[in-house]
Amino acid sequence: MGNLSLFAVLLLALVAFVHGGDMMRKSIVFDKKTPDVFYCPQQKPKSFDKLYVHAKPLSKLCEFDGKPPPKGYKSDCYHDLDETEYACKEKHRIMMRLHPPGALSEEESTKLDENKRVIKRVIKKIKKRQD
Repeated sequence: MGNLSLFAVLLLALVAFVHGGDMMRKSIVFDKKTPDVFYCPQQKPKSFDKLYVHAKPLSKLCEFDGKPPPKGYKSDCYHDLDETEYACKEKHRIMMRLHPPGALSEEESTKLDENKRVIKRVIKKIKKRQD
């Protein structure tokens, strides 16, 4: 009976550890309404119901490309959460949502719109000459 109890305790501890780690990973929050920032906890979260986060610039998320921060670096998030492999994958996912491949930048879009207007004017002139 003692081995069974020990096994049950170890199993519960493992489940709590895995769940706790998963909760930490999911503590990085991104909101489409505020695309320039991400949110992360400054202290260890106790539950998702009471998860207190602070806004940090998106450029600070995974700023060291998953490498350890330099010595003396003051962490942006609890336990360097913003520099984990998960944080780097999350930043990549966020950037793909904000700037999908093949999407035009605002400047390129403006130039394209101007070019379309010029082409329409040229076509109108050509049609007038043909009439």
